[in-house]
Amino acid sequence: MGGFFGAVSKNDAISDVFFGTDYHSHLGTRRAGIAAYDREIGLQRDIHNIQNSPFRTKFEKIFDEMYGKSAIGCISDFEPQPLLMRSKIGTYAISFVGLIENADELINEHLVKQGIHFNAMTSGKVNSVELISALINQKDNFTDGIKFAQSVIKGSATILILTDYGSIIAARDKVGRLPVLIGKNENGFCVAMESFSYLKLGYEDYKELGPGEIVEMTSDKLTVLEKPGDKSRICAFLWSYYGYPTSCYEGVNVEVMRYRNGKIMAQHDRETGIAQDLDYVGGVPDSGTPHAVGYANESGVPFARPFVKYTPTWSRSFIPQKQKERQKVAKMKQIPIHDLITDKSLLFVDDSIVRGTQLKETVEFLYNNGAKSVHMRSACPPIMYTCKYLNFSRSNSDYDLIARRVILELEGEEGFKHIAEYSDSSTERGKNLRKTIAEKLGFDSLEFQSLDGIIEAIGIDKDKICTYCWNGKE
Repeated sequence: MGGFFGAVSKNDAISDVFFGTDYHSHLGTRRAGIAAYDREIGLQRDIHNIQNSPFRTKFEKIFDEMYGKSAIGCISDFEPQPLLMRSKIGTYAISFVGLIENADELINEHLVKQGIHFNAMTSGKVNSVELISALINQKDNFTDGIKFAQSVIKGSATILILTDYGSIIAARDKVGRLPVLIGKNENGFCVAMESFSYLKLGYEDYKELGPGEIVEMTSDKLTVLEKPGDKSRICAFLWSYYGYPTSCYEGVNVEVMRYRNGKIMAQHDRETGIAQDLDYVGGVPDSGTPHAVGYANESGVPFARPFVKYTPTWSRSFIPQKQKERQKVAKMKQIPIHDLITDKSLLFVDDSIVRGTQLKETVEFLYNNGAKSVHMRSACPPIMYTCKYLNFSRSNSDYDLIARRVILELEGEEGFKHIAEYSDSSTERGKNLRKTIAEKLGFDSLEFQSLDGIIEAIGIDKDKICTYCWNGKE
């Protein structure tokens, strides 16, 4: 996915942007960049690969190399950014988080006839940030350009721009799939996707942008360039997985939501009489842990960590692109605590079950270390569709998803007409899905959080939440 942070100040902004961007490192693992503006120097930029090392180690010399009273930084899972662009509306640095599904169509329809060309990346694809910039440049100002780009993009586009006169323009996606929050202190403003990032830096909450809202910030004031729209579809996965525990979106704290989510799953298991003879409840670290805490608190079964991740040398930032290598790294990270595994009945909660490959390795690891039984809970419903807005799942096809593959095995393509039933644990199709996946992956029982359950745990209007990956509804 990705994240960004920007600050415009009466003083040097580099320090705040360095630490603020670093606080978004959980949102991306491939590339990072910082751009700054100084009246004497102009626009500056630095980009690094962060696949095998943390953001801060690659940018620790930035304080000696870059200066500016306004700056933006980003973490990216895909394209190098921010980019420096020169156009009829000015020279600027631009960063983007989202997904463009119709890139080729946009290039052919809006840009090829004008003779605009792009640098191709190694894959042959165009950098999405460069494409968005070209779309923005079709209009005579940033506001109209951003609105135009967001209107023709299929997917989502949350945009951050640093101008050549030192202001920062922030634009939330037209239906608000990701959060954009503004902080304020005595020296100016900042913008972030994670609220805790600026609270730790001494800023106070100023406002949360609404869907499609565009604002421009200087050190003295914030100007609304485009008022927010009515339609909201913020990604539910921010609460269940991507969001940092200390963050709040739409007024709802991530960690508190996860406790509620686990509580609701425990209530369901108690009502159905499933997995009631347990020794310990644990999370599939780290993202499943708070859901498991909520489950344990409600069920009365002790929370424990039967295995831990060895993170000093196997950090989250090291995620190989090849599945075989990802499985190897996942196995190397897991260190068992035998006293909490041998002859014990265990229930684990994971944030989601996407392909299921790493979970199979985890269950085998637990049984090889003497577990009596292993039950698994997913903190969200079965994932039935690959995300076409944020690309969170790392899957290229719906058939990469274990739920889809199992439906195909059970009923062929006819089964895809009954996805709602397969998602529902109370139906025969739903029971068969869970039983089959459990057998494939070696669980003694498997259950998914229901769609109603996760919406209840989030606690905001269901019409404001994107649930596309679970039910295909836009």
